[in-house]
Amino acid sequence: MVKIRLIPTLLYKEPGLVKGEMFDSWRRIGGVVQSIRVYNLREVDELVFLDITATKDQRTPDFAAIDEFADNCFMPFAVGGGIRTTEDIRLLLRAGADKVVINTQAVSNPEIIRRAADMFGSQCIVVSIDARRSGNGHEVYTHSGAKATGLDPAAHARNVAASGAGELIVTSIDQDGMMSGYDLELIRAVSESVSIPVIASGGAGCPQDFVDAVNMGKASSVAAASIFHFTETTPSEVKAHMKDSGLNVRI
Repeated sequence: MVKIRLIPTLLYKEPGLVKGEMFDSWRRIGGVVQSIRVYNLREVDELVFLDITATKDQRTPDFAAIDEFADNCFMPFAVGGGIRTTEDIRLLLRAGADKVVINTQAVSNPEIIRRAADMFGSQCIVVSIDARRSGNGHEVYTHSGAKATGLDPAAHARNVAASGAGELIVTSIDQDGMMSGYDLELIRAVSESVSIPVIASGGAGCPQDFVDAVNMGKASSVAAASIFHFTETTPSEVKAHMKDSGLNVRI
């Protein structure tokens, strides 16, 4: 049986890591290498690193920096931010990323998903879907939550899955950093629309939130940031609670 992964998210805004609320009000929280080294010791299954200003600033990924970060990361390492071409993806994988995370280009240039999956394999192509509540549903946003697209998250998920994406990260902008629980309606709608793994993101504030994301949101894995930066809750405590709740996690 496939194990449920616990995945901390590192948000990078030059010159270091930040965390905010609803994709705004950013606070500095330290350096990248230091955080990676801490997570190496804390029983997490994977790390996601996202440069949150690269696309808005029209910058390509910092391949030299990713090389350094990957050298210090002893677990699967997914990297996103500023990816525009398959050459960017090739250089990130060469620098040490195990997966790449694509958000804006999956909307503005969806053919990149198909080309990248053909060239590098679906297993390393992750599409990030950021969504806000809109009317009775949700709407996909790009450019780190700055640009509305008019797309329904579940429909967008089906399209990128059909194009070859191997995995999705689904983040509720409304819940991001609020530590009041995942948007279970959003996560479930996307999870039930595709057959590929879905990582729930945005809103975890206590160990039970992770359990709810899997049991009620139908997520395959869970990602979080604020709970590990701003509370005393550790990844091992979250995993222990998930295991006690009957979930298949790696201890």
